[in-house]
Amino acid sequence: MPVSFVLRVSNLNRGFGSGIARLEVLQGIDMEIQPGELVALMGPSGCGKSTLLNIIGGLLEADSGSISLTEFNYGIAHPKKLVDLRRRGVGWIFQDFHLLNHLSALDNVALALELSGLESSTAEEEARTALERVGLSDRVSFKPDELSGGQRQRVAIARAIAGSRPLVLADEPTGNLDIKSGEDILELFKELCHGEDAISILMVTHDPVLASKADRMLLLRDGKVAASSIKEAWGGQA
Repeated sequence: MPVSFVLRVSNLNRGFGSGIARLEVLQGIDMEIQPGELVALMGPSGCGKSTLLNIIGGLLEADSGSISLTEFNYGIAHPKKLVDLRRRGVGWIFQDFHLLNHLSALDNVALALELSGLESSTAEEEARTALERVGLSDRVSFKPDELSGGQRQRVAIARAIAGSRPLVLADEPTGNLDIKSGEDILELFKELCHGEDAISILMVTHDPVLASKADRMLLLRDGKVAASSIKEAWGGQA
């Protein structure tokens, strides 16, 4: 049978500290994300959402467990061994846009592709395509300070999806945006997940309204995935 998931996390564990001061943050995380799925990840502060994202994104190793992401199999591997995963497997979107102010939108996206090994001409072509997908084909020459907050986040999204990465990790992607811009970004996520060349997005958010508009929600509680749907997360209330 063909593999039906883009991402599978199996019995993932991670703690910090040692002895009596040790804190077990992730305790047997199991989850899957399907192709073209937008999944919201919620939970109280300190529950391990960022830790989980960092391990999936190859920035932090787990103590035990495994992760499968398309052709990549990892989990306890040191980040130094996961350069290819970060280049080709996972795109990142943050609350702060992390754009270079002296570069145009096109160059911000193209630079990331060049750093992953693409030739300049190919990188520029893929950057233009990515900016078109996020609705910024008329803003390619604009620098960040010439763009609105929502537009800057769209440039960051273009950078994350350029290069056909199968999974995008979004850490509070609407945290610095007004309500309308945040809703627009979520609609863009849904278009990217459900349209042609569909990608999958795992989005950390504290906003239950935004989370309710995702395809599915995961709730982290006490180091485990406590719910996998909006209805379950709110104690059976739809």
